[in-house]
Amino acid sequence: MIGEDDGLAAGREAFKEEAAELLAELETSLLELEENPTDEDLIGRVFRAMHTVKGSGAMFGFDDIAEFTHEVETAFDMVRMGKLAVSKELTNLTLRARDQIRTMIEASEGKTTVDHNVSKEIIDSLQVLTRGSSVSAAGQEPETETRKPSDSGDITHAVTYRIRFKPFADLFITGTNPILLINELRQMGNCMVVAQTDAIPHLEEFNPESCATYWDIILTTTHSSNAIKDVFIFVDDMCDIHVEVIDEEGEYDEDEGYMKLGQILAARGDVKIDELKKLLGKQKKVGEILVDAGIVDSGHIKSALAEQQHVKEVREQRQKSTDSAASIRVPSDRLDKLVDLVGELVTVQARLSQTAAIDAQAVLTSIAEEVERLTWELRDSMMSIRMLPIGTTFSKFKRLVRDLSIDLGKEIQMTTDGAETELDKTVIEKLNDPLVHIIRNSIDHGIEKPDVREAAGKPRMGTVHLSAGHAGANVLIKIEDDGAGLDKDRILKKAIDNGLIAPDAELSEKEIFGMIFAPGFSTAQTITNVSGRGVGMDVVKKNIDALRGLVEVKSKKGTGTTITLRLPLTLAIIDGLLVKIADEVFVIPLAVVEECVELTKKDIERTHGRHVSNVRGNLIPYIRLREHFLIDAEEPEMEQIVITEVEDKKVGFVVDYVIGEHQTVIKTLGRVFKDISGVSGATILGDGTVALIVDIPNLVRSVERHEPVAADTVGV
Repeated sequence: MIGEDDGLAAGREAFKEEAAELLAELETSLLELEENPTDEDLIGRVFRAMHTVKGSGAMFGFDDIAEFTHEVETAFDMVRMGKLAVSKELTNLTLRARDQIRTMIEASEGKTTVDHNVSKEIIDSLQVLTRGSSVSAAGQEPETETRKPSDSGDITHAVTYRIRFKPFADLFITGTNPILLINELRQMGNCMVVAQTDAIPHLEEFNPESCATYWDIILTTTHSSNAIKDVFIFVDDMCDIHVEVIDEEGEYDEDEGYMKLGQILAARGDVKIDELKKLLGKQKKVGEILVDAGIVDSGHIKSALAEQQHVKEVREQRQKSTDSAASIRVPSDRLDKLVDLVGELVTVQARLSQTAAIDAQAVLTSIAEEVERLTWELRDSMMSIRMLPIGTTFSKFKRLVRDLSIDLGKEIQMTTDGAETELDKTVIEKLNDPLVHIIRNSIDHGIEKPDVREAAGKPRMGTVHLSAGHAGANVLIKIEDDGAGLDKDRILKKAIDNGLIAPDAELSEKEIFGMIFAPGFSTAQTITNVSGRGVGMDVVKKNIDALRGLVEVKSKKGTGTTITLRLPLTLAIIDGLLVKIADEVFVIPLAVVEECVELTKKDIERTHGRHVSNVRGNLIPYIRLREHFLIDAEEPEMEQIVITEVEDKKVGFVVDYVIGEHQTVIKTLGRVFKDISGVSGATILGDGTVALIVDIPNLVRSVERHEPVAADTVGV
């Protein structure tokens, strides 16, 4: 924004990045909370996400976001205090609020506009929910005015205090509500409160106008002890208040455990040291011993245990924050630039190695080998930096499955496996749209309505399962559903009606299922707002092809469908096999290469010119790259067959010579060459010449599609 200094502008950008992560975490936590509405950890995660968005937004001038988020934070603060239950309505409103916050952030960048009526509707609905729960369990009216604690003397880091607030018996006579004072402490930071009831008399002696309860409070905050005491300034002469620092960043060894139970009780004055020493030798837990002996009330034991847990969590969070501080955010375009530079370095290194081999100088060869080792290490490190766990992508789809299942009146759950599997960030970015289309089709066409599933002997709730795992230099992503499965006959009939295949064509099951990826193809009888227009699955095929990947469909009618995506780990640098035909050099991705064998004139005569080779008793079909790329030159007496594995079958590629392995930096060919069949890119060799990278799967499909004779042999 004009007029902002660089620091504020950088801060606003940092907020947007942090907010994007927090909103993603918020959505995941809310969907988990919907399934486990009493999980305190999830409730805390939702509250902290909202609290952080609100605080950071206010800090960097996003006042509308801070004000809006405050309302949602208030609702979840009531949930934390047990005043409001997590309901379907609350979850839906919070998810809508999350989407509205994202819209507000996008509006600040000029990408969209904010409908303030939506914000007002969400806030009004939240206030209706919270208003019904605003009276406390004890029947007190909600606080009408909150006095802010003094900020004087605040500190720069978090400190954990132990507070004992013990009102005198006549506190109520003055009209003071101690709960309101405790709530002020809650606003100051991470707060844990345990009520002590051991002083409450028996019913016949009980006086409802007398305060017999006192509280142990553990508070982690950046406020000073003076600010804490200011909360009680107006009741200072009507209570005993003790404030003590028990944990402070930098003051205590984080590796050492916190005080033991007995030490906490002694520090609080709940038990005397010599009484504790007398009982320590008994074969019981300290808490049980003290309660059995009547020395300490069970409420004090509960409070001490809560203090131990609180300090442990604070230290773990502090350690997590320290670990986070050790990492830095880098814009993706800078990372891409670094990858390009590493690619150029790989090319120069190849040139150096080639020069050293020609000159045959020992010193130059030694330097070239050292540079090669360093380049490989740099390449591997760079690739690992670009790798991201696919779980972040998987988690996005839980919301999609939830919302679509509600819209379609279905009961569907999404499960995942292999979320920790890492994939190149570029691949992950381009994977979102294909997965969305596949999941939407699984939900709309695949999984049946609950009553239909019951009639078929299935559970009412359907399942969409996403899994990921490594397979060599590739990643396999599977999307499985337990729905109705694909109808082969219906797909075949539709393909014939659409003129995609001839009526007398004989297709395998795999080829029939492959028809669903044809543009405009759909077997849906009705068009919905989800699918049915024949747009989507062709996009899946196109996008996966662009990633140099493969799509495979398996289905059983009445049981379900599995769609498998086979994707390369990275799109930047690959290990390749250099081959030569006449004066032209090509690169075959090493990940698909099985072996290399010789092909002589006699071998060709034995097969009567058919493009097959007998390799240890197995007939392997092959494709002549010379013929495919129209290279007119004399064939050598002995050629080489590079045998690859494509879609679970072996196919050979005939070349003149196999040169050897080569680190390949992939360069795009540009628009002029985008329609060239069988080529996925190019690379620059050490001598400066350009070598084309052969797209093995597409080349095989192209031959099967356009050359009937070759197709017969490829199918052997």
